[in-house]
Parts: sequence; structure tokens; C-alpha cells
Amino acid sequence: MAVIRHSTVHGAAKEIGLTQTGVTQRIRALERQLGTTLFTRSRKGMHPTPEGEALHRYCRSAKDLEGQLLSFLYNSNDEATVRVHICGPSSIMRCRIIPGAVSILGKHKNVTFTFNLNDDESSLKQLKSGQAQLAVLSRSEVVNELDSKLLAPSQYILVGPAAWKHRAIEDIIANERIIDFNASDNATYQFLKMFDLFEGCIKERHLANNIDALASLVAKGHGYSVLTRKFAEPLFRAKQVVDLMEGQEMELEFALAWYPRHEMPAYFAQLIKTIR
Repeated sequence: MAVIRHSTVHGAAKEIGLTQTGVTQRIRALERQLGTTLFTRSRKGMHPTPEGEALHRYCRSAKDLEGQLLSFLYNSNDEATVRVHICGPSSIMRCRIIPGAVSILGKHKNVTFTFNLNDDESSLKQLKSGQAQLAVLSRSEVVNELDSKLLAPSQYILVGPAAWKHRAIEDIIANERIIDFNASDNATYQFLKMFDLFEGCIKERHLANNIDALASLVAKGHGYSVLTRKFAEPLFRAKQVVDLMEGQEMELEFALAWYPRHEMPAYFAQLIKTIR
């Protein structure tokens, strides 16, 4: 590139701090490596061959990409964007993770999010495969290879439609169906086992892999389920569902997990700090 700018080996050598012999040797070595002639030499100087011009275009493109990369890394370009993929259980994502994540957008406008709300066991797989950069995992899922931050515990309660408010819990368990997200979702089973109610329940469940659909099915009297207290609060105020076992709750611990980063970008560090 220096030879093309100056059209002479002398000018190029002066610019890049090499001897003329050093510049000539490098050009010849490059020509041997590529198996082509890059310059023609005349009394008027060095002129690129078509192959030399092609290489020069490549070098210019590489320099442009280098500039874009450095601009992106050091946030000097407000238009450069970075996408962060976060996955985890629906109720926690809706009530805690998403509000915490979007709160950083005022300061980091170049960040875009993909939120994957799931209630199966895929979050750890997504993190390990690189599909997600952050995942909400149960505390027991956090393995040694991950960095993590323990989140505030989530309180799960057993909810049913408002019309069941005065029914005995034993009657509900014996005659109504559970509504869960999918076949691998065992949160309601865990709750019933915790309070010695599991043996008497109907084991065949309704499944709805969307938390709003699940809550709607409960509200319309098609069954009961467990929800986090925080997610259920607006449903209580709207008198759509009731707490079937007031004063009884199941506390589960979750962690925000990610793969270690030796140099953590500012947006990533603030994201981890903000999510609680």
C-alpha cells in the first residue's frame, strides 16, 4: 500500500521505516508466495499490475473492516449494534429479567436483546451452544465452567380460578387437572409433594407452553397451577385467580449464568449488575 501511494520504493521505505532493500525483499517474498507479479518497474516508478490492483483493493477493504471493528469494540460508533440473547423461565423473565435488562438501554443504545422465554430444560443447552450469552438457571444447574450470580429467590404459590376460592384444597386436588407448561415442567408436582398432596392429584395434565395462555386457562376454570407470586399479583388484583393455599409457598433459587469473560464490555457488566 505504501509503494502504491508513493509509486517508488524509496518513498515507501521512508514512510514505513525500512530500508529500500527491505521493502524490495518484502515485495518479492509476497510475489513468490502469491505466484504472481504485483508491480512493473520503470523509470517513472512502480506501477501495480492488475493482480497488484486486486491485492490493493483487498488491503483497503481489510483496513476498512479493521476500522469498523475497532470502532465497534470501543463504542465510538453509535450505530454499531450488539445483540444479547437471554433465556430463562417465563415468569422470571417477564417480571424480573426483561425489566432489568431494558433499563440499561438509556445508557447503551447500541444494545439489542433477544429474550427467549422457556420453561423446559433448554436454557443450559442454549448457553453451552453459544445461542445465548446469559441464562437463568436453577441453582443446581450451574456448573463449574460458568460464572454466575445468585438471584433473589422466587416464591411460587398454587393458584386456581377466583370461583374456587372457598373450595377445600383436597377437593380441588382430587377432581381438577394441573396445568403446566410442558411434560418436563415439574414445578406443580414439586409444590404438591412439598405439602404431601401429590399422591391424591390427577397426574394427566393440561399443557400450555405460554405463560399467558396458562394463566388464562386457570382463570377460566380449566385447572390449577403454580406461578411466581410476583407474576400472580396483577391477576389477583383483577380477581382472575386466587391463592389456593394462602400462606403456603415454595421458594426456589435461580442464578444468572454466563461463560467467563476476561474483558467484560461495559454493557455486559451493567446488565449483570442490574438484574436481580
